[in-house]
Amino acid sequence: MDRKKFLKGALGTLGAFSIVPRHVLGGTGYTAPSDQLTKAVIGVGMMGKGHLNYPGARLVGVCDVDERHLQEALNITDSNVKGYSDYREVLADESIDIVHIATPPHWHGIMAADAAEAGKDIWCEKPMTRTIGEGEKVVEAVQRNGSIFRLNTWFRFRDIFYGMGTPVQPIKKLVENDVFGWPLKVTISETTGFNWKFNWSGLTNLVPEWVPEPFNYDMWLGPAPEKPYNEHRTHVTFRGYWDYDGGGLGDMGQHYLDPVQYILGKDHTSPVSVEADAPQQHPDAVSSWRRIELNYADGCQIILDGENKDTDAAFIEGPEGKLFRGFQSDIPNIRKIADSLPNPDPQVTDFSEAVRNRETFALNEANGHRSCTLVNLGKIALRLGRKLEFDPETQRFVGDEAANRLINQPMRAPWHI
Repeated sequence: MDRKKFLKGALGTLGAFSIVPRHVLGGTGYTAPSDQLTKAVIGVGMMGKGHLNYPGARLVGVCDVDERHLQEALNITDSNVKGYSDYREVLADESIDIVHIATPPHWHGIMAADAAEAGKDIWCEKPMTRTIGEGEKVVEAVQRNGSIFRLNTWFRFRDIFYGMGTPVQPIKKLVENDVFGWPLKVTISETTGFNWKFNWSGLTNLVPEWVPEPFNYDMWLGPAPEKPYNEHRTHVTFRGYWDYDGGGLGDMGQHYLDPVQYILGKDHTSPVSVEADAPQQHPDAVSSWRRIELNYADGCQIILDGENKDTDAAFIEGPEGKLFRGFQSDIPNIRKIADSLPNPDPQVTDFSEAVRNRETFALNEANGHRSCTLVNLGKIALRLGRKLEFDPETQRFVGDEAANRLINQPMRAPWHI
């Protein structure tokens, strides 16, 4: 809902109120650096329940449209934690500093933009948004309101990066120092250590079912098209349907591709073309695919090998050398070379400290939108089944109105960003 309606009372029974970010209030409402930050989790199903507690913020609220999930979350939290059934009630609570959005992706854009307008800082699950257009709106809202935003995939700054057997930093150092030459080809496949999870495919034979009484299915759908309830559409298996996510690509894509974007130094741009090789996709249910190819203007290329066709593929291949799964290379002493190189520019990787100090987090609304765009470009190419040209500056397809309609997809009234 837009800010004007939001502030004029779109919350119904909540009555009139005004929203001012606590970090700009000063005086009584101000969260001093020595004070503990507060947070609420919106969406406390399987993913949300896993994020009820993390260092640096005290949980004060949980929200879900399924009363069963809400009660389960309340049962395992402190008695002072408040339960909400409407996320807008969370945003109206001035005692909450941070909202953690753990809903299905078709809600991410609206909730993140509304949270920014309400003066909250935001921790959002991946994928950042279901469409490119929603991502643009989130970037605008976060930056206009001075919110601190974190996307919840972390491989660009910590942990072992899947089958590579190393954190991302040594790979970044090698690429930054042109060890493999330029341009580079990056392949994401089972051979290089990544699983595309085609088990998240949807079903094409769904039959209408009764909505369970404690579940507000209409609110769960929110901006998504109205379709008869079937359990397989919701909760754990929602990823298999275009209206809510994008199958294994939507689920794992930003985990795999955000570090690649960072490694290649592409945080401020996007590919100029995308092409998919896949069976014809069902208009409702996501299915598997064979290959997606993303090409940048400078010749760099990202290959998503869904069928694992190239069993000899390197993770990174350049004119001067290759880097394989397990940090193996055709360049001798690759680990010693990486160790000898200067570290990349430092990043702010503690979200609570980023909030307290009003610093941009390592994976924020801007670079997160660009890596999510990789995922959404792939989804659009899969649905249309043809090669598409893309302008990274305008963030629109070149001469393809059907593709551009998938950038800003209609939302069910009254929902919009």
